[in-house]
Amino acid sequence: MPRIAGVNIPENKQIEIALTYIYGIGRSLSRKILREIKIDFHARSSKLTSEEVNQLREIIEKRYKIEGTLRREKMLALKRLRDISCWRGIRHIKGLPARGQKTQTNTRTVRGNVRKTVGSGKKAAPAPK
Repeated sequence: MPRIAGVNIPENKQIEIALTYIYGIGRSLSRKILREIKIDFHARSSKLTSEEVNQLREIIEKRYKIEGTLRREKMLALKRLRDISCWRGIRHIKGLPARGQKTQTNTRTVRGNVRKTVGSGKKAAPAPK
């Protein structure tokens, strides 16, 4: 099982998909990296040679922000927004959408699945005895 950037890459998956297990690498970046090294997208990660794994590790760890570094950067950016009390920071504090989405009907999961709507007002008939 190849290990890149502190993450175990699954062996039985195509390398294009397996690289997405690393935080900060999606499908498009995965393809870009593989194209650069000239590795087939559909090759299984277990079939890679140690040389190819080393090339992958070197490119990913040196050129891109991934895993802990990226998480830390995102966390600091959110903390800055909260500290300066801007609109987006306040929305993050309250746990509401920060990019202008409607909240009356959507974002139920963000608001804790609050259901404020009432049925038709008609009460169910009592059960027969």
